[in-house]
Amino acid sequence: MNISVIGCGRWGSFIAWYLNRIGHDVLLYGREASKTMKALMDTRRNAVLELPAEIRLSTSLGEALEADVNIISVNSQGLRALMEEMKPFSPAGKTFVLCMKGIEIGTGKRLSEIVAESADESNAVAVWLGPGHVQEFYSGTPNCMVIDSADESVKERLVAGFSSELIRFYYGRDLIGNEIGAAAKNVIGIAAGMLDALGLSSLKGALMSRGTREVARLIKALGGSELSAYGLCHLGDYEATIFSKYSHNRRYGEMLISGGEYADLAEGHYTAKAIMLLAEKHYISLPICSGVHDIIYKQRDAKETLEELFSRSLKNEF
Repeated sequence: MNISVIGCGRWGSFIAWYLNRIGHDVLLYGREASKTMKALMDTRRNAVLELPAEIRLSTSLGEALEADVNIISVNSQGLRALMEEMKPFSPAGKTFVLCMKGIEIGTGKRLSEIVAESADESNAVAVWLGPGHVQEFYSGTPNCMVIDSADESVKERLVAGFSSELIRFYYGRDLIGNEIGAAAKNVIGIAAGMLDALGLSSLKGALMSRGTREVARLIKALGGSELSAYGLCHLGDYEATIFSKYSHNRRYGEMLISGGEYADLAEGHYTAKAIMLLAEKHYISLPICSGVHDIIYKQRDAKETLEELFSRSLKNEF
């Protein structure tokens, strides 16, 4: 395949490295003003990997959009602006693959919905989701991920073309559930970091169980399948998000409580706000997500919020 990866951060750079490794023709795009892109062009390295010479590097969005498959890996809240930036190039007949997890603040829309609204009708949209960290993949540790799309033929083409001994891809069957579950997983990751900071890491088992249940309720309310919350895009990604030292969201939650500084992107920070919009709109109780939201945005005391979760009325587990 002729592929462009739009977004030169660690994940975008890894995707370019991975797809080149399994035999695809790959271009990696980053903005001319990006310090990350400048460093890649100067050294072909970032903090975790080295790009082989076969991968083309470009700061021209028009050149990137010449590819048949365009993989997008940017900040979820910047996706709509990126799609607007693409319009003058009139990309048609392309496949856009979203390798990011989030929900748009202000609208509560899934990322595939944003692309569908902005792109030409001849373009197809897919999502690439699931567990794994760049550092582990780059060192050769395999994992399983999911590709989903409303277009079955696109999904089949991507799964067949992207699968290898390093990443086993499964066919997604619920675009709503997989996108919402993947985004909400980052909020649960922040909660896990908060527990670590409070010395309550033993509660992560309960967090995993109850967090999955409330996300399943939200998915169902939005028209997806509750079972998706128990798949690779949500529960299956918990190890990488709730326990891993590489998890940005877990680390962000830990630093938020301990008072340390954290400069890396933690998508759950934005998702916590967006997900409450969905909860209010669909009258869904999301106590864990709501607690994380209030700690971040309302400066609620973390211990007090945890105590309120424990003092909720007693009820059956299921």
